[in-house]
Amino acid sequence: MRPSVKHLLAFIAAALLCMPLGAQTQPGPWPTQQWATATPEELGMDSRALAALVDFGAAGDMDSLVVTRHGRIVAEAYYAPFKPGMRHRINSATKGVVAALTGIAIQQGKLSGAAQPMLPLFADRNVANVDDRKKAMTVQHLLDMTSGLDWTEPLTDARPDSMIEMVRSADWVQFILDRPMAQAPGTAFNYSSGNSHLLTAILARQTGMSVPDFATQHLFKPLGISDVVWKKDPQGLAIGGYGLYLQTRDMAKIGYLYLRGGEWEGAQIIPRNWVNRVYQAKVPMIFPPVTSTSMRYGDQWWTHSERKIYMAVGYNRQIILVMPQEGVVAAMTGRKNYSFAQMFELMAQTVKSGSALAPNPEGTALLAQRVREVASEKPLAAEAPPLAQTISGKTFRMAPNNLGVKEFTLHLTASPSYELVTYVARGSSETKKVSLPLGLSGQFLPGDATDGTAFVSKASWTGPDTLTMVARQPEEAETGRYVLKFTGNKVAVTHTNAYGFQQDLSGEASD
Repeated sequence: MRPSVKHLLAFIAAALLCMPLGAQTQPGPWPTQQWATATPEELGMDSRALAALVDFGAAGDMDSLVVTRHGRIVAEAYYAPFKPGMRHRINSATKGVVAALTGIAIQQGKLSGAAQPMLPLFADRNVANVDDRKKAMTVQHLLDMTSGLDWTEPLTDARPDSMIEMVRSADWVQFILDRPMAQAPGTAFNYSSGNSHLLTAILARQTGMSVPDFATQHLFKPLGISDVVWKKDPQGLAIGGYGLYLQTRDMAKIGYLYLRGGEWEGAQIIPRNWVNRVYQAKVPMIFPPVTSTSMRYGDQWWTHSERKIYMAVGYNRQIILVMPQEGVVAAMTGRKNYSFAQMFELMAQTVKSGSALAPNPEGTALLAQRVREVASEKPLAAEAPPLAQTISGKTFRMAPNNLGVKEFTLHLTASPSYELVTYVARGSSETKKVSLPLGLSGQFLPGDATDGTAFVSKASWTGPDTLTMVARQPEEAETGRYVLKFTGNKVAVTHTNAYGFQQDLSGEASD
């Protein structure tokens, strides 16, 4: 029977409703080779509001911020010492990429679908704690964080005990598979990087390729993404929960791919229906301090159902953000879990119209000024106390400690620097020595760590007997803060890392 025009129109309307709105309106150029740019007002955005977002990033310890609308960059900021062209560890935003790869694998027939049971995919392994609940677990349960596996990884600053145990285990996949069940799959949301690591294990098995190779061939290369690092577990498997490093502009490409319904330059990279599943997330994310169901989870992506904001999210706010109704994509990296609510509100304020606004020279100048300011550090004219001369050149030997620091030497006069001797591994007597410049003017000085990664350090006198040092690996989002208090020939050191863990060390001058 031939369909009527009425039925055809109803079908088209239904299909359009299933598409992310941003994919329907004002599609921009494809940023495969490079992103095009525009002034905010040309695309209906407010320069002053974007300047406020840049300021929020500075207060929230952002490392980078890229905001796009309709395929063009309207604002871009890099917070010193992080620089354009650097990769950044995106932590659990990796999960969003793993979900995309899962959809691609299903499209290629490598997986029969998300409803496929999980255990048969590991039939060659002897799995502990198998019961009817574990047998009922599917790939979809892994994607939605509803696997039911017993796992402790709070979405707060609390200690992620299960993830730490996994990292210390000899075989991460086996560790995850062997976990007992805390509840039936599909019962409730429980965040677990273990679920995501099982997904990369499944992808590697079913595609017959390493996950980075599969991603390069079917996702990264079509999008023009080439500067990629993906960390691996002891068996050489790409870490599915948090192992990926990308440039911020490339993070935005992933968001733009989702905004465009999985299409890129006329090719359907991710199935459109797979992308649309993210926009229809149904699993409530109930975790402190979130107590409402406005935050939902689905297919490794976060959703704010009221604001229609969709995100791949990593610890300390590594974010790929999509606002499909506005055609906005943003990518952010950083070192602190700032308020989502504030960021959402500031993002909303940047969009004023669906069409161009009148030019705003003052707002454009303000935005450019804020971007310049955050890209450089202001020098400090602090005077060193007499103690600096006394301790400069002395080697302080440390009592046994969990950081593996054996000794350090500060050079605080001409060309300030420091030497650090650490043990290669816990329980080893083998040591390694690194010598690095030390900024004493309030500005980070760059150097190379022994593994070749970028490393920057600075220090300031915060008391007549107290030196506060900050050491960072910008691409790692890793910051170490060391407060050194000197008393005679002794030193007490308080170390705090990027995750808020604090340790106390003590040492004594060797001479």
